[in-house]
Amino acid sequence: MKTTTILAIAIGLGSLAACNKSPQQQAADNYEANADNAADQMEANVDNAADQMTANADNASDAMKAAADNKSDAMKNAADNTADAMKNKTK
Repeated sequence: MKTTTILAIAIGLGSLAACNKSPQQQAADNYEANADNAADQMEANVDNAADQMTANADNASDAMKAAADNKSDAMKNAADNTADAMKNKTK
């Protein structure tokens, strides 16, 4: 049992020693974490911008198609009205 206790204490002290980082190591870890967070935020911003651009393009496309359909319908109606008027004149 003495050996187990000594081994447990040694492992505990070893892990405590590993946790004690120098200020330079802590600063480097903090810098790395900040850089990772900034990169993640940039990636999220780019994804959001791309999604917004896609939505805007889809909306513009839909609006253009609707305008073209309306213009086409108006031209067909005008042609029908002209044809009807011509028929009425010949009657």
